[in-house]
Amino acid sequence: MMNERVLGIELSVQAWAVWNADGSALIRGGDVPPAKPLPASLRRRVTDMGRRMLEAAWVLCAGLEDDAPRMVLSSRHGEYSRTLGLLSSLADGEDVSPADFSLAVHHGLAGLLSIATGNRAGHTAIAAGGDTLGSALSEAASCLASGNRHVLLMHFDEVLPPEYAVVSAGKEPPVAFALLLGEGGVRLCLEAQAGALGTSLHPDHIIGLLRGESDSAELGGERHRWRLCRAA
Repeated sequence: MMNERVLGIELSVQAWAVWNADGSALIRGGDVPPAKPLPASLRRRVTDMGRRMLEAAWVLCAGLEDDAPRMVLSSRHGEYSRTLGLLSSLADGEDVSPADFSLAVHHGLAGLLSIATGNRAGHTAIAAGGDTLGSALSEAASCLASGNRHVLLMHFDEVLPPEYAVVSAGKEPPVAFALLLGEGGVRLCLEAQAGALGTSLHPDHIIGLLRGESDSAELGGERHRWRLCRAA
């Protein structure tokens, strides 16, 4: 049963934007039109990881004002540095920041982006442990099958703070990227097999896959072994 394929669906990536492993450059590809910089009103309200995520998604939204994509936000932990700050304030008996509290919800970044772009197509937030990204890609495929012309997938996670070393040990590399899914572009196949996969997604592996420098990328997983590969 370990090698039984339980899922195999195709997705087309029209455009993509992925931060490299050290967060020093946003690598783009596909049909990416020129875009204005991320508005200061958004940059001021988010953490460094949140800014990376919004910048990756922002460049893919240019030119889609009249054809707003459905959004799928994918993150195992969310902007956890913000959440830890709130928890620390509560533990110390201090008041919490209303702004931080309002943005600590798991889909906060999707809400900010939808407001800034006037997107009324709706969004879904996915948090499914080690199966988060695979589950989000499945959700995106379902949205496309339901009649949405475009789906904007946003995936991000940062290294958990040292306080959580007992459960993370810093094994998960920081990652932030956005994929505009629809018709045309890079054709990928999402596969899943029963069984856990201990390795975590590395952003450079996604970049290599989208650039055609590799044929597949392992996405990790707890209940399934998720893999993205270039479709024949």
